[in-house]
Amino acid sequence: MQHDLQYQLAFIGAGNMAEAIAKGVIGNGVFRADQIIAADPSPARLLVFGELGIKAVPDNRAAAESARIVLLCTKPQMMPGALGDLREVLRGEQLVVTIAAGISTGYIERQLGDGHQWRIVRVMPNTPMLYGAGATAICPGPHATADDLQSVRKLFAAASTVVDVDEQHMDAVTAVSGSGPAYFFYLVEHMIEAAVQLGLSPAQSKQLVVQTAVGAARMLSESNDSPQELRTKVTSPGGTTQAAFDVITAANVGATIQQAIAAAQKRGRELGK
Repeated sequence: MQHDLQYQLAFIGAGNMAEAIAKGVIGNGVFRADQIIAADPSPARLLVFGELGIKAVPDNRAAAESARIVLLCTKPQMMPGALGDLREVLRGEQLVVTIAAGISTGYIERQLGDGHQWRIVRVMPNTPMLYGAGATAICPGPHATADDLQSVRKLFAAASTVVDVDEQHMDAVTAVSGSGPAYFFYLVEHMIEAAVQLGLSPAQSKQLVVQTAVGAARMLSESNDSPQELRTKVTSPGGTTQAAFDVITAANVGATIQQAIAAAQKRGRELGK
């Protein structure tokens, strides 16, 4: 019954992404800490959530049976076990939200069983949510309502930009924005290494490269120019940037990036099988 639902939100899995979502939700006044419960087998993670003022328990079922929105934050490989726990306690009036890569709404519906028309929303956030700068895509399962989508949008908009997509495109989202921060970290990592090799100190190298990345991101966000136009404006014919791009082009880096993202999408599909 609806009155049994003591909490507004339950986290099943209390890892870094769940922490980022929780901080955004509380910090932006979507829910109070005392309206949230979290479950995780790790005492260390329970302590982190306890310090946020959130009730934290080791048992998935105890958390899931008492919340209006149940947010599945377990790793894809752990999802069958988690859903096995939840099948015993979830009820049809609860909204189920998943952030696991590759796990479809249909898969969750099948695992929970056919006793209800389960309302499920699938979400792919990314780690910059930890700093209130995430990119998140959401899509509804077949029985999720417009109100359900709005509830989920509100949860994630607290710390990210939210984009609506069709579920068929969620593995592409995972490959692009879900995994995407790592691609930028990799570029920055190697730019810093190159700067050190050219004689700058590690501290100078990090400061210059990181601020260059921040500044470039701001230009991308705030300029009306396309990425290609912004790049062209920096690249004078016969100049230093052109010399760098001669090497980048010869190494076919652009094609390699596209192949890498396609491989990430493929892996997302495999995780869902």
